Amino acid sequence: MNFLRGVMGGPSAGPQPSGAETIQKLCDRVASSTLLDDRRDAVRALKSLSKASYRLEVGIQAMEHLIHVLQTDRSDSEIIGYALDTLYNVISNDLEEEEQEENLPKQVDDLGSQFTEIFIKQQENVTLLLALVEEFDFHVRWPGVKLLTSLLKQQGPQVQQIILVSPMGVSRLMDLLADSREVIRNDGVLLLQQLTRSNAAIQKIVAFENAFERLLDIITEEGNSDGGIVVEDCLLLLQNLLKNNNSNQNFFKEGSYIQRMKPWFEVGDDNCGWSAQKVTNLHLMLQLVRVLVSPTNPPGATSSCQKAMFHCGLLQQLCTILMATGVPADILTETINTVSEVIRGCQMNQDYFASVNAPSNPPRPAIVVLLMSMVNERQPFVLRCAVLYCFQCFLYKNQKGQGEIVSTLLPSTIDATGNSVSAGQLLCGGLFSTDSLSNWCAAVALAHALQENATLKEQLLRVQLATSIGNPPVSLLQQCTNILSQGSKVQTRVGLLMLLCTWLSNCSIAVTHFLHNPANIPFLTGQIAENLGEEEQLVQGLCALLLGISIYYNDNSLENYRKEKLKQLIEKRIGRENFIEKLGFISKHELYSRAAQKPQPSFSSPDHMMFDHEFTKLVKELEGVISKAIYKSSEEDKKEEEVKKTLEQHDNIVTHYKKVIREQDQELEELKQRVNTLTSQNEQLQATVTQQVSQIQQHKDQYNLLKVQLGKDTQHHNSHSDTFQMNGIQVEEVSKLKEELEEWKNKHELLQGQLREKDSAIEKLKSSQLELGTTEQSSQTSKSGGLEHNNELQKELEMLRTQVQLQSAEISKLQLENQKLQVTNTSADPALGDSGSTAPNSSELGGRLQQEIKELKSEVKALSEEKESLKQHLDSSSSTVAILRDEKSKLQQEVAESKKEQDDLLVLLADQDQKLSALKIKLKDLGVPVEDEDDIESGDQGDEDEDGDEEEQD
Repeated sequence: MNFLRGVMGGPSAGPQPSGAETIQKLCDRVASSTLLDDRRDAVRALKSLSKASYRLEVGIQAMEHLIHVLQTDRSDSEIIGYALDTLYNVISNDLEEEEQEENLPKQVDDLGSQFTEIFIKQQENVTLLLALVEEFDFHVRWPGVKLLTSLLKQQGPQVQQIILVSPMGVSRLMDLLADSREVIRNDGVLLLQQLTRSNAAIQKIVAFENAFERLLDIITEEGNSDGGIVVEDCLLLLQNLLKNNNSNQNFFKEGSYIQRMKPWFEVGDDNCGWSAQKVTNLHLMLQLVRVLVSPTNPPGATSSCQKAMFHCGLLQQLCTILMATGVPADILTETINTVSEVIRGCQMNQDYFASVNAPSNPPRPAIVVLLMSMVNERQPFVLRCAVLYCFQCFLYKNQKGQGEIVSTLLPSTIDATGNSVSAGQLLCGGLFSTDSLSNWCAAVALAHALQENATLKEQLLRVQLATSIGNPPVSLLQQCTNILSQGSKVQTRVGLLMLLCTWLSNCSIAVTHFLHNPANIPFLTGQIAENLGEEEQLVQGLCALLLGISIYYNDNSLENYRKEKLKQLIEKRIGRENFIEKLGFISKHELYSRAAQKPQPSFSSPDHMMFDHEFTKLVKELEGVISKAIYKSSEEDKKEEEVKKTLEQHDNIVTHYKKVIREQDQELEELKQRVNTLTSQNEQLQATVTQQVSQIQQHKDQYNLLKVQLGKDTQHHNSHSDTFQMNGIQVEEVSKLKEELEEWKNKHELLQGQLREKDSAIEKLKSSQLELGTTEQSSQTSKSGGLEHNNELQKELEMLRTQVQLQSAEISKLQLENQKLQVTNTSADPALGDSGSTAPNSSELGGRLQQEIKELKSEVKALSEEKESLKQHLDSSSSTVAILRDEKSKLQQEVAESKKEQDDLLVLLADQDQKLSALKIKLKDLGVPVEDEDDIESGDQGDEDEDGDEEEQD
């Protein structure tokens, strides 16, 4: 420590060492000291010296030792942190303000770049730094991030290439965004800004490492547009990832990240408190939207982003800001530019923008409000340029919008009351105002309303303007040429000439109207023939272009202004070479080259506002054909006319075929719709099949379970176990069958009860017959359950009949004996008196016989009555037997039907078993292990045997 105290300027007896000597001693101490504490103190001292004026000496002498420390002392985070800080001080150009002199920054830049080149010469140093950035220790990770950021600032492409080839190099740096320490996370964003600059490969890797999700989360956490500088850094990083990178733009759209941009533009109603940071953040957010819908992107990608912005409500939110009050001017200008590119070429967005109204009383269309700002010379120049760009984008490839704008100029649609101002009136007012910038903007805007639309060019010829009271109205075309000939400002004349060139191009009727005014051609030839200054050369070139258009699109309907006569006029008054030279002034002009670069009108000052982007395309298209048309002879013109006629015929044929193709397209659309319906039906059927397959699988499982459960009860339910095969039969149907079987069982029990009642009645009849000793009985008992009871009753009836016959035989015998006795009595009357002793005996015998006969007659009478009652009982029982037979036949029929259904179920079961076996074979062929049902049944039988053995043991 005494050495360190001496090095750091402590009191000593000898002379003070110089800064270079001190640094050399510290470097020796770092290299040779065996104690970690000494090396750490030496590195800390080098860190202090590197901040001061010894940056160069520390960098030259200590860089190698510091790198060695990073390699060998990884276990000590403190010395690693000091070493990284020292390297950062040496390489970084962030100096204290008081130390920055006028001639120093360039030297500083060179110094940092040279040290960076030394450090990255060994690629292992950058790889080592990436490994240190992975450390979680704050004192290692944070200085490592700052050092790597400084390396990227100094030698970006070289460091990017080293990180790109390093294994997981970019992924390691992406972890910085997930660090819970905001300092490291924020510096990690700055590091990724430098890493992704102008390197598409790294941009793609960073995007696919979930950078969009993490950055949008940070922006949301920080408060969106109300956030601080961290939001600004995240937005700059997002711009690096998306700008000119079609892959990342598509990934951003497909990941539904556009929807997450909508809350950025939810500005409060009061619109107060626009801090400088909020303005910066919102400006960057608007630029990020423009990156996604830039006209330089592929048309398909731009269109998909535009549609996504409409569907998620982002366009509606931007229009809200557009019509709000209190918005700063630069934010309003950028919002107009953003809305312009969101609606450019997208019919759906253009239609929505046409429907937007400003919150005024009465409400006015947003387009009208914007045009009022464009033609107002008190508005800022950049704002007027933005409104013009918005109007151009609204009309780009929008024939519907073009028609609506032109219709506001036509006589039939102009509001007679004058209460409301239309877009056409504003354009005409700007076209003929005293402000040259308004003239130019209105002319260009009107030219865009006619772009590639021959129908509207013809309709615009009907527009009549009232110039002054008492004078007849003049056409819009005539008024434009009148102002042109009055010698107004160059900017006004350039705007009017661009409007006339656009109007007359590809419209022969407009050319005829232009040539019908005898003053136009002399004015053009006079302007072209004069030798004027540089400012007028541009006007001369545009006049030559307009004259060339009048020749090229001339249909020779006016005798005095046929093509050949106009060419002769050019030859005499101007000269062909001079005419071609003046025509070439346009494309050679510097402002022409600037305007041809991009659609947005961006000019440094109003004086530079001369050319429109779409007009440069027209010049490029017509310059060559006009030059050729000037040198063509009359014969060549005739041939060209013939070619044109042939082309017209060809166009007619093409139109016919287009019509056929259109019809075929309609048929194709219908067929596509049918295919779609059939596809949807097919999908539904496939879904049904899939559902049925799943149901079959469930039924198979249920069948297997039922088979296992019913296997233990096979003796009682053999006839029913197979009926639960679930191939096409739902569980509800099985339950219904079970309920029907239960009903039949109940009916069977009721019938058995009725039969038992009949049996008891028959038993009572039998007992009554036995007690009374019945002589004749012919009864047929009711059937109770079967034919056995009927046979027994018949036997009993036969026995009763025999008894009755025997009794009748005895009665007949007794009657014969009675008759014999009567005969004997009559024969013995004469001898009664003779033998009085025998008389009393015979009278007693006759009395007894008569008494017995009376008794027998009474018994016979009682038996006959009993016989009648038995006959009645027999009739009732026979009717009961007939009813029972009918019910029996019905039951037999129903049993037969149920057997038939069981047979059908058995057939279905057999088919299902075959299908199951076939599927199992296929599964086995595919190598899927399948458990056979026989194995399951054997397992179940084994379980049953075990249960049976246990029961026997019990």
